[in-house]
Order: sequence, then structure tokens, then C-alpha cells
Amino acid sequence: MRIAVNTRLLLSNKLEGIGWFTFENLKRITQAHPEHHFYFIFDRPYSDEFIFSENITPIVVFPPTRHPILWYFWFEWRIPSILKKLNADLFLSPDGWISLRSKIKTVNVIHDINFEHFPEYTPFVFRWYYRYFFPKYAHKASRLATVSSYSKQDIVNTYGIDPDKIDVVYNGSHDLYKAVSEEIKQQTREQFTNGKPYFIFVGALHQRKNIANLFRAFDLFRKEDSLNHKLMIVGSKMWWKGEMQQTYDAMQYKKDVVFTERLEPEVLNRTLGSAVALMYVSYFEGFGIPIIEAFYSETAVITSTTTSMPEVAGDAALYAHPENIAEIAHQMKLISTNPELRKTLIEKGKIQRQKFSWNMTAENLWKTIEKVMKV
Repeated sequence: MRIAVNTRLLLSNKLEGIGWFTFENLKRITQAHPEHHFYFIFDRPYSDEFIFSENITPIVVFPPTRHPILWYFWFEWRIPSILKKLNADLFLSPDGWISLRSKIKTVNVIHDINFEHFPEYTPFVFRWYYRYFFPKYAHKASRLATVSSYSKQDIVNTYGIDPDKIDVVYNGSHDLYKAVSEEIKQQTREQFTNGKPYFIFVGALHQRKNIANLFRAFDLFRKEDSLNHKLMIVGSKMWWKGEMQQTYDAMQYKKDVVFTERLEPEVLNRTLGSAVALMYVSYFEGFGIPIIEAFYSETAVITSTTTSMPEVAGDAALYAHPENIAEIAHQMKLISTNPELRKTLIEKGKIQRQKFSWNMTAENLWKTIEKVMKV
């Protein structure tokens, strides 16, 4: 079988959520199926680290897909011609975008449709593109995969897709994430927070991540906190503006907020594993990979009562409504003053994390591919 794959998000040293999904699954699938040949289609020069096995042929198809006009050109004009030239049997897209003009069988992974529910958090041109094309992508695909039962039902309800057409393939966690020693915890605190205990947020600084309310809750928590906890923010400031920045500027304890930008997995494991708890009180998540990474790092989790987060965290987290600042602050106080509660949550996290691994994800995604090829 000749399988063409959209690999435009395999960017060296720039892998984010969907990029990691692409990396972890393609590495396993290509190595597990040497009987098939894979054509990795990049939109810019690629790194050899992404050529996982001998049954992969990399192809660069310009131009780089940097904005909606180029998205359209790449997927509706360049991709169909390349697929025809390759005589591909199937097109796999791990990031949600496919070609409406191509007639070959397609497996599409739509991770979530947050832009349908929080359109105000996405710039107009991007929002228009997503809301116009993604319903068409969902209907056009031979089969869909998504990363949670919540996202599956959301796609079914919003786009009118037959639920039997969609498979759930949960995300996993990088193998590097594991518990760290007390010595490393102390060293990490000395390096990042002057030895003080800290809460940690991991993710892009996007409005739907609810950073503004996290700042407000931390301010409220710190008013009664005698241990001078810090709040570490790990992620790119790509969307740093508006309410988020204004709330930070108005914080009473903003000197206790530590920004690190993006961290490599090895360093992120240390910072995550040394935290009092992960703060992940987003408005909307299709999955929420940092929750699983925290479970593997043996760190307690405070997350939201909304969307996929209760499905992913199960009984191994404390919950707060993302709009309830007092509730978020209360959970921070509870977990910082009750070591037995933290220990209990960590033990429950060890059980909950067993539901999620990249090996299982890759196996399930391959089953989706097989379903399409058998038709």
C-alpha cells in the first residue's frame, strides 16, 4: 500500500500538541508496517530526524502553509497533483486539513473544533477558514479519528457526522515523562523559583486556556498563602495580548509569576515533576496532553469541569469551573496545604495514566486506516 501523509507540522524543535501526535504515531506506524510505503509530504525543508524508517520517502511541496491563502493553495492544488503523481492508495492527515479536490481514500484526524464554540478567540481570517472548510473536511473524509469521546460527540452534533464514521484514538505521553527525585525537585526550584514551591501551567498562552482567570485565582490564593508559592507559565506568548496581558499587569503578585517560554521535554519533565500541581483550567480542550504528562511525572492536577478534561483526568484530579475564580483559588489552597490529598491524587494518576499511551494511539489509528482500506 502507498500511503501519503501530511507531515507539514513535523518541525524540528517546534513540535506542539498536534505535531507531537504526528511524530509519535508516524514513528510507530511506519516502523511497525515495513510492508507498506509511506510518502511524507512536507511544506518546507525537513529534518532527517523525521525519517523514521527505510519505507519512508520524503517529499517537499512548496509553498510553506503559513496563512489561509497558502493553506487553500497547498491542499486544493498542490496536494491533489502530488497524490495523483504518487498513485497513492490513501492520504492520511494527522492535523485536520485534507483536500476536497482529491478523489483518493482519506483518513483525517480532527483533534477538536474549539473555533466553533469560541470563535472570538481566533483571528477573523483563520476563524472563517476553519468554520467554512472543517465541516467539509469532516464530510469528505473516508473516515475520521479524534482524540476523545467528547470531541467525537462534538463533531457528530456540530457537523451532523455519523458517529460510526469516527474512531476515538486517545493521545499519549512522551516516554521521558516520569517521577523525579527530591534532589532534582530542589535543584529545579532553585533554578526557576528561588527555591519556592510553585504551580505550573503548560501550553500555548491562548485565551481559551483561561490564563487571565488563572492569574486572578493565583492572586486570590496568594493573599492567604504563607509559603510564597510561585506560578510558572510554560509556553509561547504567541497570543499574549488583550485581557490576558491586562490581567497580568494588574496583578498584586505578578512578581511571583515566572515565564519560561517553551521548554524541551527533558526540562519540562523536571519542571512538571517538581511542581505542587499542574494548573489546567482551560475553557475548552479536545484532550489536554499536559494532564497525562503530569500523571506520568507524578504531579497532582487541578483542571476544568468542562469539555474533555473530566474524561481524561477521571478521579485523579481536583476540578474547578473555569469561570469560578474563587473555586480555582480554593483548589490551589487545598492541594498546597494537604500533602495526603496530593499523595492520593498522584496515586490515582498512576492508575488513570494507564489508559493513555502512544503505542495504543498508534495501534488504534492503524485500525482506522485498515477500516478504510478494506472498503
